[in-house]
Amino acid sequence: MGGFFGAISHNDCISDVFFGTDYHSHLGTRRGGMAAYSPELGFQRSIHSIENSPFRTKFESDAAGIKGNLCIGCISDSDPQPILVTSKLGLYAICNVGIINNAQALYSELLENGCANFESMSSGNINSSALIGALIAQKGSFTEGIKYAQDKIDGTLTLIIMTKDCIIAARDKRGRLPIIIGKRDDGYCLSFESFAFQKLGYKTCKELAAGEIVKITADGVEVLEKGSYNMRICTFLWTYYGYPNAVYEGVNVEVMRARNGEIMAETDIRNGRLPDVDYVCGVPDSGIPHAIGYANKSGIPFARPFIKYTPTWPRSFMPQTQAMRNRVAKMKLIPVHELIEGKKLLFVDDSIVRGTQMRETVEFLYENGAKEVHMRSACPPIMFGCKYLNFSRSNSELDLIARQIIQEKEGDEGVKYISEYSDSSTERGRYLRDEICRRLKLTSLEFQSLPGTVRAVGLQENRLCTYCWNGKE
Repeated sequence: MGGFFGAISHNDCISDVFFGTDYHSHLGTRRGGMAAYSPELGFQRSIHSIENSPFRTKFESDAAGIKGNLCIGCISDSDPQPILVTSKLGLYAICNVGIINNAQALYSELLENGCANFESMSSGNINSSALIGALIAQKGSFTEGIKYAQDKIDGTLTLIIMTKDCIIAARDKRGRLPIIIGKRDDGYCLSFESFAFQKLGYKTCKELAAGEIVKITADGVEVLEKGSYNMRICTFLWTYYGYPNAVYEGVNVEVMRARNGEIMAETDIRNGRLPDVDYVCGVPDSGIPHAIGYANKSGIPFARPFIKYTPTWPRSFMPQTQAMRNRVAKMKLIPVHELIEGKKLLFVDDSIVRGTQMRETVEFLYENGAKEVHMRSACPPIMFGCKYLNFSRSNSELDLIARQIIQEKEGDEGVKYISEYSDSSTERGRYLRDEICRRLKLTSLEFQSLPGTVRAVGLQENRLCTYCWNGKE
């Protein structure tokens, strides 16, 4: 995924952006960056890998040497950002969050139309922000250029631009990702996560609408392009991605997750599927509030039969090799034997994607003496790889465990019956759940329904992106 934070002030704002960007570390594991401007030093930029060390550690010394009243920072799961761009619109820093599915076609089109070259990264790929900058330069203003880039891109483009005078922020056309603006006496900030600026003394003053573009100075916010409330915000922000304190469209993440768990328990009780277990448990970290809601509603005690050890390997960075990642994943889970051995456990996880990690977790529980392991997924079966963000992206949708099972049973015809497989009341739906139980060695399994997920969020379904569950755009 990724996230960003920016500030513009009558005073030096580097420390604000340092701490604000650090508060987005849960959204990315590969790279972090900061860019600032001051009249004395001009544009300054720093980018580091955060795969083996967190943002705060890598940028602490850099932040002490950067000066300026304008600054932006970025956490990225893909390209090094922010980058500096020189064009007919001037020199500016830019970073983005989203995905460009037609990048190669856009590169080719720009080269054919006279764009001389692109700077390539060591991987041979072209930085997404460099491509976006080239698209913006096709028009005579930032506003028209951003709109042009968003229209040309197949995917999602949310971005911020920092010139020597202002910060320009643009939310993607369908509002799949958020941008929130905070205000303080000496200036403004903007953030992907609403909680990131609360400790810095800013108060929320505006949440951008879908497609809205604004210009921010230390003295105010000017709307350059009005947005639309015809939006499709990513529902996974609440289910998985978002930090518990975050608020999107007025809905707090922790509150949604607890409510979601309550709804799952209500459904199990109504359908006579509430299992006889000793404890309800959450798969750390995002599964825990869903589980607390389930436990509160069902009356079954909540417990933590294993603890994730994160002081040295938190979410914000991971080992570079797959072998070491697998080893660390196992080393993280520390059992509480007294809460596992001989116990019947119901776990709630945020989602089931490929099933690999869940299989290892279940095996870990049985190895430590669990008598039964029941599972509840806090969202519907994932049927489609996301083409708007980086969640559940894969080389093939057959990497998804639900689609594997459907393909093996019915071949290509199975996609016609996605809605039936998602529904536990149908024969196909029961088959899917039974087969996942068999493969993952679960005692029972149920998924939250799409109506249940929508109810937990509390927004109208037509304002939520649910593509990964039902394929509807």
